[in-house]
Amino acid sequence: MSDSVLTTGAVWRLHHAGQEIARLKVTGADFPWVHADVETLPGFEEFRPVFAEQEQAVDDEDYERSDACYFEIRKSLTMTFPDGRPVAEFLLHIHADGTAGWRWSDEPFDDDV
Repeated sequence: MSDSVLTTGAVWRLHHAGQEIARLKVTGADFPWVHADVETLPGFEEFRPVFAEQEQAVDDEDYERSDACYFEIRKSLTMTFPDGRPVAEFLLHIHADGTAGWRWSDEPFDDDV
């Protein structure tokens, strides 16, 4: 995988049912995490509550609830690399402050997130 996907300013895209609902503009990376500013688009608001619940679950160290949010996100959303190719697997957190952090893989993660 090219380092260009991690270049500051590179834009990853989040989709629901084929519609782009958010753009994630890379601000930095701290392996294995990528960090970005989020530009929400029509269709994103439906998912804001699950990201908020996930963030709260992580803060509460409620990993069972956090995992349930992860599975809901992965069931409903897809992500693409800046060049438009689909991301096989990702663990995405979108924060209330308009930032995001995620890790990704070209292969599906093990079931034990």
